[in-house]
Amino acid sequence: MECSALVTSPISQGQDPVQALLRASHHLRADQLGTAVSRLAPRLGARLAVVYLADYEQQSLVPLTGPEVPDRDAQDVDGSLAGAAFRRVESVPAPAGAAPTLWVPLLDGSQRLGVLELGFDDEHLRHDAEEVRAFAALVAELCVTRDAYSDVLTRLRRNRPMTIAAEIQWQLIPPLTFGTERIVIAGTLEPAYEIGGDTFDYAVNGPVADLMMLDAVGHGLPAALLSTVAVGAYRSGRRAELSLSDIAARIDRAIAAQFTASQFATGLLARLDLESGVLSWVNAGHPSPLVVRDGVLLAAHPCRSSLPFGLQTGPAHVCSLDLRPGDRVLLYTDGIVEARSPQGEFFGEERLADFVVRAEAAGDPPPETLRRLMRDVLDHQAGKLQDDASIVLVEWRSGREKQLQL
Repeated sequence: MECSALVTSPISQGQDPVQALLRASHHLRADQLGTAVSRLAPRLGARLAVVYLADYEQQSLVPLTGPEVPDRDAQDVDGSLAGAAFRRVESVPAPAGAAPTLWVPLLDGSQRLGVLELGFDDEHLRHDAEEVRAFAALVAELCVTRDAYSDVLTRLRRNRPMTIAAEIQWQLIPPLTFGTERIVIAGTLEPAYEIGGDTFDYAVNGPVADLMMLDAVGHGLPAALLSTVAVGAYRSGRRAELSLSDIAARIDRAIAAQFTASQFATGLLARLDLESGVLSWVNAGHPSPLVVRDGVLLAAHPCRSSLPFGLQTGPAHVCSLDLRPGDRVLLYTDGIVEARSPQGEFFGEERLADFVVRAEAAGDPPPETLRRLMRDVLDHQAGKLQDDASIVLVEWRSGREKQLQL
């Protein structure tokens, strides 16, 4: 079935909704996605379907519009059933007495994109749960692929203009969440619309996970350009399978060759052996990684730091630590722990670790932990970030546990 037929004509009653959407997807434009999903709702046993995507700050869920798509308002992530499905990463039905509705999370792998609203005529929500999950998974994949060559979904997710520096940084970072039976990685950065020099990167290649956290000196476009060079040098070294110290040297040379001595970046490069749990890292004038084990923040590792990238005078020192299954490692920029309250109190490492411990005890998955953490950091500063703030949370798992639901 061609996409135009899907969008403008009735769906064949004998056609599977997943197959119908998959067949149409090859020529489906981003602006047609909401209508295509809506028209396939009857094949899922529903009378309506609406796609919502999370905004850049993950505070609201914004509906896709289009012909035959019901009018909807944005949903608050922290105060709605749609938000509950997004936060918990599980389907949430409407309570008894309300309009029969099911909210289904949209996931690209383990990254939360938004939710799918399904409205029913029957209060018992008669539907095939497996079929709904498969359909939602395909919708999520289409959101990602359509976003690669259209601005429709990107514009939808924005509630205010974005600086040029922020445009650059959002294009640099990998998906905010990644998970397997051995590792979970979640990251976030703020202020979403004005981020300048902070960025992070990661890659999981077989039994090895590589991670980088970077804080370029300065603000705005100059800082974004410096971090772009650093990320390019980092990926070049990582893909050449260099050691951590050699990757650090490559980043240092790239920055020194392109910028003046007053322009540099602090950063942390880490490598985790997913089989043994050995974590190695190079610290270039950056906050040291924090490790939370069994609800307790471990003492700071006695490992010396090297000079920032762009200022190094010799090989970077490599540190290492044996992780235990379930350990959570935090890589972050100083905008997190040095966030000041109006009374001048720092957010601090202890408060950061305590937040992660309490979130884990409450059952929050890593991406939800970081979403809430950023709100807490913002509240600590009375609603105004004084500096870029970025963080990556890594959880190592032995592989014997059940795969973490994200």
